[in-house]
Amino acid sequence: MKGIILIGFMGAGKTTVGKLLSEKTGMEHIDFDDKIVEEIGMTIQEYFDLHGEEAFRERETNVLKRYLDHNQVVSTGGGIVMRPENRELLKQMAPVVYLQTKPEVFIPRLKHDHTTVRPLVVSKSPEEIRQVFEPRIPFYVESASLVIDTDERTPEEIVHEILENI
Repeated sequence: MKGIILIGFMGAGKTTVGKLLSEKTGMEHIDFDDKIVEEIGMTIQEYFDLHGEEAFRERETNVLKRYLDHNQVVSTGGGIVMRPENRELLKQMAPVVYLQTKPEVFIPRLKHDHTTVRPLVVSKSPEEIRQVFEPRIPFYVESASLVIDTDERTPEEIVHEILENI
């Protein structure tokens, strides 16, 4: 089986689903945000504060290029689709699964997730978070070979549907 790439907004469940897919398929799970934190030696928030979003996106592109042909389950960062170059790279990878989640579902998850700081949504209102999310929707759809609606579904149900459809 080829690798599986998961894309979607923050709080869509990419890491949770990625870990379960890894268990089911026997493939290694890679979380891009974890890889980047490991490489830069600081939190993503600290990196954003020091170097800005564009520098972070460049790092993200470099990580994506390194995993183009690997047979792994990959959980990308929520903004991976923001760069046209990344969208083109993702189209070369198959399958790319968009975990489609409504703001009503992911916003409460983001507000209750204290394990990671998310620079683009920290201290933002739900409306401001929607303003970050909505422009990304067409990029997620464009980049995906499979779209899975995750609302009101367990991670196990999502994994089952992914494996049935790839």
